[in-house]
Amino acid sequence: MTQPIIGTNKISSGIDWLLVLFIIPVLCAGLVTMKSFTGETLFFYRQLIWIGISFIFLLSFSFIDFRFLKRTEVLVTLFIIFSGLLLLLFLFGHTAGGAQSWFSLGGFSFQPSDMIKLVVILMLAKYFSRRHIEIGNFKHIFISGIYAFIPFLLVFLEPDLGSAIIIFFIWFGMTLVSGISKRHLLVVVGVMVVAFVILWSFVFQPYQKDRIINFVQPLSNIHGSGYNVYQSTIAVGSGQLLGKGVGFGTQSRLNFLPQYQTDFIFAAFSEEWGFVGVIILFTLFGLIIWRILRIALLGTTNFEILYGIGLAIYFMAHFIVNIGMNLGIMPVTGITLPFMSYGGSHLLTEFIGLGILMGMSQYGRVAHRDDMHNEFLGI
Repeated sequence: MTQPIIGTNKISSGIDWLLVLFIIPVLCAGLVTMKSFTGETLFFYRQLIWIGISFIFLLSFSFIDFRFLKRTEVLVTLFIIFSGLLLLLFLFGHTAGGAQSWFSLGGFSFQPSDMIKLVVILMLAKYFSRRHIEIGNFKHIFISGIYAFIPFLLVFLEPDLGSAIIIFFIWFGMTLVSGISKRHLLVVVGVMVVAFVILWSFVFQPYQKDRIINFVQPLSNIHGSGYNVYQSTIAVGSGQLLGKGVGFGTQSRLNFLPQYQTDFIFAAFSEEWGFVGVIILFTLFGLIIWRILRIALLGTTNFEILYGIGLAIYFMAHFIVNIGMNLGIMPVTGITLPFMSYGGSHLLTEFIGLGILMGMSQYGRVAHRDDMHNEFLGI
């Protein structure tokens, strides 16, 4: 007997306006911080343009039926395309900050390592949604690790240590959510330790070793490799309870704090707004993550759920690493703060990721039993 279809009525709009409401103050905080420290407001106006473009992508993607992403050939094609772009960087990439990680076309720059993170999330969501029942088998941990290792290696060799770390966190977090056993977890941790020893001995460049040493001993070389972290911690601490006020952050205004519009925008914000402003900012980020997970858990199948969880891990990893390096408790890796740091590439990626999530949310949690059965069978 045919089972009745329940809960498949399409929602008229995929846009989650509550999530957008939480994001807007964070965007404004980044814009205000950029504008307050520059005589010329180049960063401010360019960021406004990127925000506008990003919202167009968000609105457009939120109305797309993304069930076609469940098809293996589609995901493999995306994986090959963006992995190919990472390879092309070694031939045609623009070098900035010591990393050959950008394609520069006139006044426009594109960083493929941002978009590859979304592709990795989609690949892992597809893989784990079909094999979550068998996840206790270590071979699935190994195979999923290969999906993440290929872009991890290509990004690491640019070298872009920060993006490589985010890709690792995405894989590790999604693996944990999928139900890895404690025994397998210990094996993975052991492999990580061995890999780190090998990387330290034969792969890491001197400046990368300096950043890790500064992580362990942040004040060991404040006039050299530890200068950025030292100035960042001064900026954060000098904000005290209520901050110095918009435009009165001396560390940024007097150019003691480098890259305040990108890597260290949190330190610049903290100096102006103080502890109270930081608490508000943390609360907004917490609400953003909560809303992403809320939407994810209403996904039609495990694929949508795992994608949403992977996206939440992506944002949390960026947030934790960026805040950590601003506070001097993590190495400086060039990771941006979501929705606040200057840059179009990462902003587009964040909004496209959310647009895909909202597009997936157009359909209710309860799906046709045949659809769920097909997913378990891997059809």
